[in-house]
Amino acid sequence: MWWLIAAVGLGIPLVITAMPEFGMFAVGAVGGAATAGMGGGIVAQVVVFAVVSVALLVFVRPIAYRNRQRPEQRSGVDALKGKQAVVLERVDSGSGGRIKLGGEVWSARSLDSGRTFDPGQHVDVVEIDGATAVVM
Repeated sequence: MWWLIAAVGLGIPLVITAMPEFGMFAVGAVGGAATAGMGGGIVAQVVVFAVVSVALLVFVRPIAYRNRQRPEQRSGVDALKGKQAVVLERVDSGSGGRIKLGGEVWSARSLDSGRTFDPGQHVDVVEIDGATAVVM
């Protein structure tokens, strides 16, 4: 019974802190409880707890941390690449024009030298060159 109480006690910090190590120790405590339920002595219970906990720490922890890391978040002008914008003033490769991108008005030019975009058209931002969005 004490092992199950320990498992629940270790599960609480797991939920609060999101640290997977607490969960691994809680599973080890469940293993100790199972050993006690099968009639194992206190030494066997502690050994099972230790073996299960250490095995999880050695084998599962690296996998948990690898999967826990989030993909890199793009910010600033890098976050604008690939976004769609609406043409406000005619955009070409020469004199450029204006687009509305992310709620802001940007100067823009066409990526292709012979391509123009008229007001109201949707364009994709390929890159940001200084304060100018390059679109296609």
